[in-house]
Amino acid sequence: MLTRRRTVLFGLLALAACQGASPAAPGTIAFTHVNVLPMTSEAVVADQTVVVVNGVITEVGPSDVITVGEGATLIDGTGQYLMPGLAEMHAHVPSMENPPRDAVDDILFLYIANGVTTIRGMLGSDYQIPLADELETGTLLGPTLYVGAPSINGTSAPTPEAAEELVRRHKAAGYDLQKIHPGVSLESWDHMVEVAQEVGITFGGHVPADVGLVHAIETGMSTVDHLDGYVKAIASDDVVSQVNAGATNLAGLMNGVDEDKLAAIIQLSVDHDVYVVPTMYLWENLYGAPDVDAVLSQPEMKYVSQGQRDAWRRQAAAGPAGTPEEVAAFFALRKRILKDLSDAGVGILMGTDSPQMFNVPGYALHRELAVVAESGMSNYAILRSGTAAVGRYVADHLGLDGHFGTVAPGQRADLVLLGTSPLDALANLTDRVGVMVRGKWVPRADIDAGLAALAAKHASGGE
Repeated sequence: MLTRRRTVLFGLLALAACQGASPAAPGTIAFTHVNVLPMTSEAVVADQTVVVVNGVITEVGPSDVITVGEGATLIDGTGQYLMPGLAEMHAHVPSMENPPRDAVDDILFLYIANGVTTIRGMLGSDYQIPLADELETGTLLGPTLYVGAPSINGTSAPTPEAAEELVRRHKAAGYDLQKIHPGVSLESWDHMVEVAQEVGITFGGHVPADVGLVHAIETGMSTVDHLDGYVKAIASDDVVSQVNAGATNLAGLMNGVDEDKLAAIIQLSVDHDVYVVPTMYLWENLYGAPDVDAVLSQPEMKYVSQGQRDAWRRQAAAGPAGTPEEVAAFFALRKRILKDLSDAGVGILMGTDSPQMFNVPGYALHRELAVVAESGMSNYAILRSGTAAVGRYVADHLGLDGHFGTVAPGQRADLVLLGTSPLDALANLTDRVGVMVRGKWVPRADIDAGLAALAAKHASGGE
């Protein structure tokens, strides 16, 4: 079986095999007269033909120059926009062993329906490893899945020896990265890092309090998820002491920002090539006071079960984490940190932590982007965080095939065809004509039919 764990650069091999092929190689699909957003620059390249063979982009060029072989399937892209598929880099598929398969399939479909062709599962189970291979080989329709191992945390790894055992077991099982949760002691962390470097597995997630962001980055943490580590790392020393003692609130945290620490931690992030997955929309729901009835009336809520909606309602009952002024200042600081990180060249990766509170898989990513845009990041920078930046992260940190995330020959054919340009407005990402995942074309009619079936399932009480 051909999987990413055994084969890399398969796209380049396919490209070499099909060059000069005429008539068209079996299964060839070509987008003609389309405007291309290559994600290698902010430019839109007009009137292009993009040829796909065996799940790989083989040619990109002016439509009056590219000749598509006879027998190819042609998709007229006149007046439309073709860009790489998006990535959700803090996703969750059911973490229990052997969950109901239809529940897994539903989540995977919701991603494809929203133009998400790559996900990083951040709390894995053993079944997800063969699931990832099913997705990659095309026996199951869904996004490419990179599988994070069950987490190392204060309970699972109370000692350095326990941390070592988990890292070795997870690497041997075939997980793509090691997930980190809070509670890990400094001693266990340092030993975990030593073993992870020995066996060759990267790690990312939460920043444990005893470790701190600076030490986590310096010792090789590849992604910092949720931005919490940054908020605490830039607080003044006296505020940090209060935070560690549980004796401060949001107001104290906001009033203790150390500007010198902020500049230093951003430079440290650049120097160590760390990536940040901000999950802004989720945090605004967790810390704020959303109108629960309004949120649960959003159109995408019909694609999750009544039981899930009830659970989210109960979760929101705790109310906001502070006064409206404190919460607003907290959100503003997070957006400022994100913008400063992005401006400095720190890698930003799209992510939502779906299906956490009010986050419907796939749909939540578009709500996330709206909040991220409030930071002042440009539309192009935001789009790169879910496309080209992800390919680079996968290659450099996971050590896997990173040939995706741009529209260019040799790249995996994960594509979204849009009616309008997302560079003009991020909301245009929802103006989907169709989605291509590993060369399989899923037109809007098929997406709409699948969504209708899923809505009917939950309307009738299906879980």
